[in-house]
Amino acid sequence: MSQDKQATHEPRDEAAVFHVHGVTKVYQMGEVQVHALRGVDLDLYRGEFTVLLGASGSGKSTLLNILGGLDTPTDGHVFYGGRDLTRATEGELTEYRRDHVGFVFQFYNLIPSLTAQENVAVVTEIAKAPMQPAEALQLVGLGERLDHFPAQLSGGEQQRVAIARAIAKNPDVLLCDEPTGALDSKTGIVVLEALQRVNQELDTTTAVITHNAGIAQMADRVIYLADGSISDVRMNLTKLAPRELSW
Repeated sequence: MSQDKQATHEPRDEAAVFHVHGVTKVYQMGEVQVHALRGVDLDLYRGEFTVLLGASGSGKSTLLNILGGLDTPTDGHVFYGGRDLTRATEGELTEYRRDHVGFVFQFYNLIPSLTAQENVAVVTEIAKAPMQPAEALQLVGLGERLDHFPAQLSGGEQQRVAIARAIAKNPDVLLCDEPTGALDSKTGIVVLEALQRVNQELDTTTAVITHNAGIAQMADRVIYLADGSISDVRMNLTKLAPRELSW
């Protein structure tokens, strides 16, 4: 794995892949209004590895779901490459998710009756310009486990299958919601190495949300959320390799 290096993805004059402006999300829970996001402004850039860090209830998952077209804001705008997702139809959002975004969640959501390769092929069969399932699995270090079923794989291996499934359609964006949340530190580091390798080799815009502050040390940029707002943004001038993280 690569050595420590100075961050190279500091936002400059390049156009943002995502431009989030004034995004608010309010949920109605009976007679109570819950403000999940409060006027969030944010840009994400091509090839950047960003960690969104915050406690439970800080708005991380809500923001990620809005970026991924799984949810819509109550107010504000989300631009993806100049396209306003907040004005998109449901059909356009479906096309956006299918063609541009890969998702990795805390739980692997693999189909038990399918092999690793078949689980990845479920996505490649509907993608525009996919890579071969075996190629995606090779990229996450599972080239020798193509024909294994989920029950024959460890938790970390299952999560890497889920990452392979997410990247196999060659997405421009990879959105990860607590991808190591169900894993121990040793296994989590292997998963983070897979995410880092994918980010570097495919140049994906990668956003990882977590409550684990240690993971922030491998990011190009760390965005801190608290109570639905961005409380701080920091560049990592010296990134750490996953195996060097303080878990």
